[in-house]
Amino acid sequence: MNSERLINTFLDLVKINSVSKDEKSLALELKSRLEKLGFETYIDDADKKSGSNTGNLIAKLKGSKNVPPMMLSAHMDTVNPGLNITPQIIDGVIRSDGTTILGADDKAGIATILEAVTYIIENNIPHGPIEIVFTICEEIGLLGAKYLDHSKLQSKNAFVFDSSGEVGTVIIQGPAQKLINATIKGKAAHAGLNPEKGIDAIATAARAISNMKLGRIDNETTANVGIIKGGHSTNIVCDLLELEAEARSLDAKKLDNQVNHMIQCLKDECKAANAELDIDIQDCYDEFSIDLNDPILKIVESAMKNAGIDYKPTSTGGGSDTNILNKSGIKAVTLGIGMTNSHSTEEFITIDSLEKTALFIESLIQEMK
Repeated sequence: MNSERLINTFLDLVKINSVSKDEKSLALELKSRLEKLGFETYIDDADKKSGSNTGNLIAKLKGSKNVPPMMLSAHMDTVNPGLNITPQIIDGVIRSDGTTILGADDKAGIATILEAVTYIIENNIPHGPIEIVFTICEEIGLLGAKYLDHSKLQSKNAFVFDSSGEVGTVIIQGPAQKLINATIKGKAAHAGLNPEKGIDAIATAARAISNMKLGRIDNETTANVGIIKGGHSTNIVCDLLELEAEARSLDAKKLDNQVNHMIQCLKDECKAANAELDIDIQDCYDEFSIDLNDPILKIVESAMKNAGIDYKPTSTGGGSDTNILNKSGIKAVTLGIGMTNSHSTEEFITIDSLEKTALFIESLIQEMK
């Protein structure tokens, strides 16, 4: 591993704007870098369904060993505020200047994959076929993974470098997620002259939410009301409110129970207030669980041992491309890369974490048998 090159690659990547649906500049840069390394590259048509300005980047390198192909993956998009990022290195820690995110989620995953394959190629280390998939729109619903062109892929095992937690963290279980989009239609009235003639959509929603079990439901299930929009003026009884909520669980039945509970709370209060209710439920992704004895975990554990990294299998409450890949027939695990405080201006990653992740990927490539 070339540590200086790895750090410079990461710094270069975070400076390229790539918020969700605007990943084209980054995709073209990565395409160029991979082609110089000898990869055959493709950009699929996931942009047509996702609304991005580019598709997923798929890159393939023939192997020098007769072993099954492996997929290395990370996502190209970032959350906001993610424009014009200025990275800083202080005492071995890389942060932004505090006005934006850093973008280690997930450009640390991309940079470490690039360094690992560069090292393998430069040093003529025997390896099997390598397929790299850099996805779009992960942060807004895993859209790139959902619309990925599988006709370009042969890998049956995927390693997704996109988790917080120290290097060695292995996500073997992830939740399903559903979104609840509700519209409450009340009746407008003058708030000072005749409020009793109105049907208050805000008050109705408030009563419904107060009856919901939210936050941490149990050790497998969470729920949240995240967005409420409604009202025109303080002197008008609100006649229309839009509400967006979610629920997640490692258990599909628990997820359904939680969603049904939240819907029932809305129905009950709308009925009591004589308000209309429209509800749309979206299935975002399914849960996944990988047995501790599964061969893919044996590969990961052995590669970590060879790289001097402690193997730490665990579960998560977050979704990733891994959820979609497992559903599509590719056995996938998410690996921790040491990014911390993601999705905030306090995000950071240590140089040590970048180096350990790159070393692990090198070991992983060599471990495929």
